[in-house]
Amino acid sequence: MASKGANNPAAKGKKKKEVKKETGLGLSYKKDENFGEWYSEVVVNGEMIEYYDISGCYILRPWAMSIWEVMQTFFDAEIKKMKIKNCYFPLFVSSSVLQKEKDHIEGFAPEVAWVTKSGDSELEMPIAIRPTSETVMYPYFSKWIRGHRDLPLRLNQWCNVVRWEFSNPTPFIRSREFLWQEGHTAFATKEEADTEVLDVLELYRRIYEEFLAVPVIKGKKSEHEKFAGGLYTTTVEAFVPNTGRGVQGATSHCLGQNFAKMFEINFENEKGEKSMVWQNSWAYTTRTIGVMIMVHGDDKGLVLPPKVASLQVVVIPVPYKDANTQGIFDACADVIKSLEEAGIRAEADYRDNYSPGWKYSHWEMKGVPLRIEIGPKDLANNQVRVVRRDNSAKSDIPMADLVKGVTDMLDNIQQSLFDAATQKRDACIHTVHTWEEFAEALGQKKMILAPWCDEEEVEKDVKTRTKGEMGAAKSLCTPFDQPALPEGTLCFASGKPAKKWTYWGRSY
Repeated sequence: MASKGANNPAAKGKKKKEVKKETGLGLSYKKDENFGEWYSEVVVNGEMIEYYDISGCYILRPWAMSIWEVMQTFFDAEIKKMKIKNCYFPLFVSSSVLQKEKDHIEGFAPEVAWVTKSGDSELEMPIAIRPTSETVMYPYFSKWIRGHRDLPLRLNQWCNVVRWEFSNPTPFIRSREFLWQEGHTAFATKEEADTEVLDVLELYRRIYEEFLAVPVIKGKKSEHEKFAGGLYTTTVEAFVPNTGRGVQGATSHCLGQNFAKMFEINFENEKGEKSMVWQNSWAYTTRTIGVMIMVHGDDKGLVLPPKVASLQVVVIPVPYKDANTQGIFDACADVIKSLEEAGIRAEADYRDNYSPGWKYSHWEMKGVPLRIEIGPKDLANNQVRVVRRDNSAKSDIPMADLVKGVTDMLDNIQQSLFDAATQKRDACIHTVHTWEEFAEALGQKKMILAPWCDEEEVEKDVKTRTKGEMGAAKSLCTPFDQPALPEGTLCFASGKPAKKWTYWGRSY
């Protein structure tokens, strides 16, 4: 970060750029007034992405990739504790294999991208680019699994997938290519598969709540919304209060024995009998980053939770005329050294062609959790001024208490972001009992908890009846944590006896 002229007073005098009002740095749109434009602007100005010349594809800049790497490091270590091993399968899949599981491919068909040419020559058979890897991997599961001693087979791969989205591409949320991990496992029994589904779902909850400071609801998808070809789908569901839309945060599917049947994944059990395996697949994607931006960002730019921020603290020297500039720079260097030794990710911004005010706005736009300012007064009092990104609160920390003070503050910011996001989300949850209440809550962009008869036709009817410019409502998930359902409670949409409470709303 340090520029060559940082300690050269002559260079400093020549290059100094006064930016009195920090013009050119702020956002043109406000989050509450034009959310879509605000989001498009904040992801670019915050240096998370750059737009690419192919629609729906984006360049992930280091500021975004570092967040992905923090989550990857956590998740990879956790699945290794579960004895899940990493592998890599090819990007391409033949059409005959892709189409083997009918329900599965029907779910993905409109989004599959095909390679049809090599140079100027037409390929004899078109080759698909993976939209997901069940059909890529399972012919080989069939080859590798022969007896009960080959089980469980538990694999994961970190890769990219392509889904040729046509409707409203949005950076991180809906893109034609994205990064993800996908786990694919096979077991001798359904009980083992069921256990893993929930173990992995808990890891997804931790990514959202403990790292990204975003509250999620754990639950099960409806038959209509579950993974195509699977037995059942569990999800962590997030909500964006500004748009009134739910977000499927990550999913953990029990595939049952459907794919085992199609791909003949059989094994000889301990009694010498032929059995079919039980399978799971589970994934989370770079969508996680988009959810974090939407939930925490504000009119100054990104707001990054300390646990995932590649830079947790930025130190800015604030020299005035006749100040001991070198002393201030030395104090900045000492602060960085102390923080880095304590494992805190910190940098100083010594650039001499920007004013301190410009730097404040720049690092606020990028969402750095904590800013430390060191000026002549701080130097004289042997202290630093700290400013929080989440609430702009300012305080002074004595140099002697620097590491503890900063560590405590970063912990507090992480928790405060989660608490504030939970409070906002909870204020958007409305419980309804009738269609009229449902329609009113939907118009107010709420996340709706309603008693439901659990019939697919009724769910389809809800979609049909709520179609409009904003998009139709659908079931988001049936929460595992079910409120009491008094006897005689009726479904909000059909008037039939209700079987469960389910969250409904519009979604990304």
